Amino acid sequence: MFPRFTAALWAGRESADRIARRYPAPLALMVFGFVILTFAALLSLPAATTTGQRADFADALFVATSAVSVTGLTPVDTATYWSLFGQATILLGIQIGGFGVMTLASILGLAVSRKLGLTAKILTASETKTTKLGEVGSLIRVVVITSLTLESVIALLLLPHFIAAEGSTREAVWHAVFYAVSAFNNAGFLPTSEGLLPHWDSPLLIGPIMLGVFIGSLGFPVILNLARARGNKRLWTLHTKLTVVTSTTLVAVGTVWFLIAEWRNVDTIGHMDFGHKILNSLFLAIMPRSGGFSTIDMSAMHESSWLITDAFMFVGGGSASTAGGIKVTTLAVLMLAIVAEARGDRDTDVFHRRIPPDILRLAVAVTFLGATIILISSLVLLELTGMTLDVILFEAISAFATVGLSTGITPVLPDSAKYVLVVLMYVGRVGTMTFGAALALRSRRRVIRLPEERPIVG
Repeated sequence: MFPRFTAALWAGRESADRIARRYPAPLALMVFGFVILTFAALLSLPAATTTGQRADFADALFVATSAVSVTGLTPVDTATYWSLFGQATILLGIQIGGFGVMTLASILGLAVSRKLGLTAKILTASETKTTKLGEVGSLIRVVVITSLTLESVIALLLLPHFIAAEGSTREAVWHAVFYAVSAFNNAGFLPTSEGLLPHWDSPLLIGPIMLGVFIGSLGFPVILNLARARGNKRLWTLHTKLTVVTSTTLVAVGTVWFLIAEWRNVDTIGHMDFGHKILNSLFLAIMPRSGGFSTIDMSAMHESSWLITDAFMFVGGGSASTAGGIKVTTLAVLMLAIVAEARGDRDTDVFHRRIPPDILRLAVAVTFLGATIILISSLVLLELTGMTLDVILFEAISAFATVGLSTGITPVLPDSAKYVLVVLMYVGRVGTMTFGAALALRSRRRVIRLPEERPIVG
């Protein structure tokens, strides 16, 4: 089917809408890959490093993929290795990754033609998981306005702290903007060498970053619905309700867990007073959604906390958001299906709505495919590195879920292992089902249904 897609791609402008309709997934994969390679080429330029020498291609490709996929994993120190040009390239990659490659293409189309064509609508609908093409234009406006507004607000909130810390207004503005964009887009890149480790006791710094990460992880369809509802919960869609309820529940559970598990660990939060323990536990609970920032040394956490972080990273944030993972709505649908089965209910109901069976099948497929990808990649990384399973699993899930948290092994990985993580970040950002659909390049429509027979399960 790939030759057919290639032939269709070169058929001419007249077939653009048809190509977008028939092959949205492979087209998205191709464009996303092209953007990553473009940023890798920019980071390979001598001007991108502080030494003036070309960066190693494996490192340039790794950082480019991490930036565009809004992950945050990096084998080099962003503050000292990359020049101002290199850091600006990374920041641009983060912003493009946050907007979504297809959404950005539609924005450019709007600027030129003042309207969205059918191709742009279909591509953006594929990227943002919007089911109604008529809503794409509204969603794009929400993406742009919400992103730029919240990033500006976060930057303004962070600016006084950096002015006091840096002493230079120019550096303070740059760091505030970088942290703001990185936070809202759940990227986790750090423009300062020490990161947030020295600032665990500064709520005025880590508070806005937490807020930006949480809002960015909800997803633009949720933000669009919340903006339209204007506080009226009766206007919330089922997707919004599931996302908000599941997200806040996971954050609450995570906060309590980290507070209990790390209470006496002096290398993490054990040395803090009660208020700062709660603040940093909340921070730890929000960051695995895809934020990637940390106010403590992740390598000093208990292994049980690593395992819980693995689980939270695998779930990730909301659909069509800057977060990765299988998404909170996927988890919610699976849990609701389990409850319905335990009760003996025929349908899966929630909030006076019935969830269709095809959504449940999709949730199962996404979860199983994601777990399989992590399993295979972890096995490969174990063979390539010789490291222990706990740190490898943490790194693999962090890459797949585009989180960016690490136990500190990223800089010491061999190039072969870096390429494995590049593939994981790419697949995690594009989406497991989109990637699978791109490989299949077709959808099956069966007219005849076979006789039903129930196998024994369990």
